[in-house]
Order: sequence, then C-alpha cells, then structure tokens
Amino acid sequence: MRILHTADWHLGDRLGRQDRTDDLRRAVERVAGYCTSEKVDVLLVAGDLFSELAPPEGLRDAIRHMQETFAGFLRDGGAILALTGNHDKENFCQTLRHAMTLAAPAGARPGELVALGRLYLATGPTWLRLPDRATGKEVQFVMMPYPTPTRYLTEEADQRYESLDEKNRCLTRAFTERLREMRQSPGFDPTLPSVLSAHIAMQGSDLATRFRLTADEDVLFEETSLLDQYAYVALGHIHKPQFLGGRTHVRYCGSIERLDLGEQQDQKCVVLLDVGPDGLRGEPAVLPLEATPMYDVVIRSPKAELPGLRERYPDAQTALVRIVCTYTAGVDNREETLRELEDIFPRWYDREITESGALGRPLTVGEAPRSKSFEDTVREYLQQELCNHEEILRDAVLARAEMLLREVQA
Repeated sequence: MRILHTADWHLGDRLGRQDRTDDLRRAVERVAGYCTSEKVDVLLVAGDLFSELAPPEGLRDAIRHMQETFAGFLRDGGAILALTGNHDKENFCQTLRHAMTLAAPAGARPGELVALGRLYLATGPTWLRLPDRATGKEVQFVMMPYPTPTRYLTEEADQRYESLDEKNRCLTRAFTERLREMRQSPGFDPTLPSVLSAHIAMQGSDLATRFRLTADEDVLFEETSLLDQYAYVALGHIHKPQFLGGRTHVRYCGSIERLDLGEQQDQKCVVLLDVGPDGLRGEPAVLPLEATPMYDVVIRSPKAELPGLRERYPDAQTALVRIVCTYTAGVDNREETLRELEDIFPRWYDREITESGALGRPLTVGEAPRSKSFEDTVREYLQQELCNHEEILRDAVLARAEMLLREVQA
C-alpha cells in the first residue's frame, strides 16, 4: 500500500492582513498532483486540516475545494484519512464527521474494515483497516487527534485539574493510556502492519518553533518507545519536517506552506512510503512542495535603499513580507516611501514605520495596517489568543465581543 503523509494544511488561514487561501489551495493541489503521479492509495493527513481563523464561509469553500481537487483520486479508489489537530474547531469537525457518517455509515466502529473511495475524519482516538487496492491485503491505521479535554478526559474525575500544568499532565497520561488500550483491544490485530498517525509534540523532536502555541500550553508525549510497535508513525503539529532521533520511520512531514516568519527557511514537503505485509518497505521518500517566500525587510534609509529593493528581492511581488522602516523627516517623504513599498511588496502583511529625527530619536512608533478595521483587529486578536482554549469558552467570548462591537458601532 502506497501512502502519502501530509499534515497541517490550516485551510482558511490568515497572516496579518493577508488571506492565505490561494497559497494554501495551490499547496493542496500539489499534494493531489502527487497522489496521481505517485499512484498513491491512501492520503494521510495528520491533523490541522482547517485554521481556527477561518470564518464559516471560508470553511465551506475549503471543503468544496477539497471535494473538487480530490474527486478523481477518490473516484479511482483512493482513500483519505484525516484526524483533528489543536487548530481544528472541535464542534465544526464533529458536525462534519456526523454528516459524513450519515451519508455513508460504513466505518462507524473502531477496527472495522472500511471501503476505499472516500474520506474518513477521526475526531477522537480510533483505528480502522483499509484493503490495498491491488492485493486486498489489509493495513491497520491508528489515529490519535490532538489531546484536548473533550476528546480524552471523558471521566468527570479527570476534569478536576486546577492549573494548566496539571491539565497537560492529565492529557499526556490519557493520550498514552488510550494508545496502549487500543493495541490491547480485542478488535486490534497485531499481525497486521500498522500505521500510527498522531497530532502531538514528541519528546526528542525539534520543538523550537510551535505555531501559535507556547511550550507551556502544549502537551508533550514522552513514551516514545511505544512508537517502535508501528511500521510507520505519521506525525503532525510541528511544522518543521524531521524524523525522531534515529527512528526514520517516525516523522513530522511539516506544514504544506510557510505560515509565519518562523518557517521562512523551512523546505516544505510531503512523505511517500510503501507498507507491505511485512511492514515498511525501504526508506520513506521526501517529495518537495514549492512554498511562498517570506522576508523580514528592515529599511533604515529609504532614499538610499528603496531603489535596490527590486533587485534584492526578485520575487517581491509574490513574497509575504514584514516591513520595518525608519525614515528621516526632511530627507525622506513618508507618503512616497509607503507608496513605493506598497508597489514593491504588495503582499506585505505587517509593517512598522518609525520617524527618526536628526539625532536619531524615534518620534513615532508603529503603524497599524490601514486596510484592517478596528473590529477585524479585535476579532483576529481574540481568535489567536483563544485558539487553545475550550471551544465552548472561545465561542462564548467571541459572541460577547461581537455584541460589544455592535454596541460601539451603534
């Protein structure tokens, strides 16, 4: 069975004032292209299909684009297995899964042999079996979404944590116990080759940059010896492609696009692998994905530096750029500088414009992007700050914020 491992699509995401829809759709289409050119049987998406910043219409459009892009792959007998990550909205994904199960009830029970030619979305820990298109031989897939209280802390006693640290310890313990329990379940077949897909931070991997999440907020899986029980472990959550220590069968494939400046040097990719009756066949292959260039542009003398920017950044028209510019009153014309920067870098997503006097002392600091309203700034800030809180709390805060914004506008 040929499997393509990908993760962290974040469909509907934004970076500052820039909507990333087109960038992410192109990346998804490149993934679909690999499904065709490499004769893939199973596309495995290890979490964070959608962005928490995506509005309802953005989620709808993202699903429609996926349907159009992968229709041929599914029609030809391919399968898509996806699980939820920490940025996926739990209520939305649960609703989507229930709707999919209603339309095609097969595969509702853990461990069941399911049909090819459709998408399966795991919103909680589960496993299933898929037959190989050519031989009919089965491969077992264990899917572990990102650990949140609603997904993993099902007992009332487990929900009585008093701090973030205690909550994360409970989630780590619950995640590990569920992983062990599934392998010990009567429906689990240890003689079949098994693939684990999980959306979590792993001890021993490079965790220097997490996406909109601090180390204190994250859940860390430490019992990595359990991973040796699988033919391959397909990880999502960490956007930098890497494998875990000496275990080349345990991999983060990384995100399909650069999503912030912390990823500006990352080479994006997907991972192609073959699993047979005896397990993993050969080394997984890394297939590249073209990614949008990102730059942090610092300008200290607009008059001297602006003329050379186009030559210095030949891909400036498509690049995502953060601009930090200091101009000198009486030497540089502020408005002309801003217009030229806009012309050179039309996709700037954030900028800081500072006026420097003759002695170099800043007179003004910062500038909010003029294309973003106060209301949008508030909404974006709250969505980012609340992305790792319980969805019921997040929805309540956002609903209250909308009421207050309407009162202010009235």
